[in-house]
Amino acid sequence: MSFNTFGRAFRFTTWGESHGPAIGAVVDGCPPGLALAETDVQPFLDKRRPGQSRFTTQRQEPDQVRILSGVFEGRTTGTPISLMIENVDQRSKDYSEVANAYRPGHADYAYDAKYGLRDYRGGGRSSARETASRVAAGAVARLVVAEVTITAWVEAIGGDAIDYGNFDAAQIGENPFFCPDAKAAARWEALVDDARKAGSSLGAVIACEATGVPAGWGTPLYAKLDSELASAMMSINAVKGVEIGDGFAAAALTGETNADPMRPGDAGPQFLANHAGGIAGGISTGQPVTCRVAFKPTSSILTPVETIGRDGQATEIRTKGRHDPCVGIRGVPVVEAMMAIVLADQKLLHRAQCG
Repeated sequence: MSFNTFGRAFRFTTWGESHGPAIGAVVDGCPPGLALAETDVQPFLDKRRPGQSRFTTQRQEPDQVRILSGVFEGRTTGTPISLMIENVDQRSKDYSEVANAYRPGHADYAYDAKYGLRDYRGGGRSSARETASRVAAGAVARLVVAEVTITAWVEAIGGDAIDYGNFDAAQIGENPFFCPDAKAAARWEALVDDARKAGSSLGAVIACEATGVPAGWGTPLYAKLDSELASAMMSINAVKGVEIGDGFAAAALTGETNADPMRPGDAGPQFLANHAGGIAGGISTGQPVTCRVAFKPTSSILTPVETIGRDGQATEIRTKGRHDPCVGIRGVPVVEAMMAIVLADQKLLHRAQCG
């Protein structure tokens, strides 16, 4: 069985390959009557679009979205919404060596072992190109949770983290790293440049916060808000770790320091801390929902790496082509999209059960 669909009440299915004619998503379960046009989706795709700086892949894709179904006279109809993005700048010849040898760290061998064949052109479905479809679906999800504000930023690149004392949300859109710390962004220019020039790559950590989430979304056990978030983020290509709230740091705390104390407030409880990331028992508390997502270094690098070929013989491989020296940078709009999709799904599930 193949799993290309995520969600329960609000669901989306992605389709297409990195070097195929197009990629896209089909969104099902979106409520009817929401105003939706291609101009509502495009800004988020533009945020993720490649080739916007020397710090990302130089593949030139306009990523223009087309809505093929599910909208009539500018409003959603309640039927499946089909979103298509054409691929216009493929260079499949760059992957001729990859056809006969596996890139360590990539999904080449695993795909071959599972299916007995693979689309080696850019990695096919395992390519970060697939995430454009998620961003398009996430734009629709944002309409469902219009009361929620979702913001993500890069917290660290190559182990060099921002100083939260310098946090300025206005800076996130002012530099190519989605970085809220102007000093860190200046350091990262040299850091990423050095990796790119060396034919190597760097990992990154992205933080995401959703404010305006009311208390009560989620379920106690098998569709917990935090478990759904973890699943959504881990499904993103290149993600190797997810933390909700304090995450692993909570293991070093005591019960009293990890607690989120409450006092009476004008509109319900007033929390004095948010170690839990806005989720308790799998259900939102009304506090900001927070998570951190770790992206591994891009596996497609120019530095020669030991590997084996499809014939099982030892060899070396270096991946030609245009690749992100730090794929986590363009992961920011993808993380935001997956947060929106999970929250939209949980909102609709909550409404279905609780009215």
